[in-house]
Amino acid sequence: MTSHKLLQRIHRHQYLRDLRNKLLYLHRILLDTERIAYEQVSGRVSSGELLQLAIDREQFAWLHRISELIVQIDEMLQADEPVTPGIIKELTAYTRTLLTPSETGDEFARRYYKAFQQEPAVVLAHAEVTQLLNSH
Repeated sequence: MTSHKLLQRIHRHQYLRDLRNKLLYLHRILLDTERIAYEQVSGRVSSGELLQLAIDREQFAWLHRISELIVQIDEMLQADEPVTPGIIKELTAYTRTLLTPSETGDEFARRYYKAFQQEPAVVLAHAEVTQLLNSH
């Protein structure tokens, strides 16, 4: 492998790690937002209870799409196959589409739009992801 190809491969892996970290942060902010809404109705929950709620409760189900995306990135980073520019392009396009808040979109887009309106930290975390996506 030439040094140029090695550098490209390292760059793609770094991009995936950066994207993963920014998505994890966004997911945490969204999860905290849902937790607050849940606790206003049902009372405080522990971290363990929150994990179970995130898995089982319909209120948290929309966040699974981000979780699944993070898992997909983890699998790419651990795979033996190289991450190609085409894979990066597809992942970037999918992430951009997923993270498009919309009052009239699918359930994820509507819930994301609502979180966007209610929580400034979501807007800031979204901006971090978008800035990275726009770098590719």
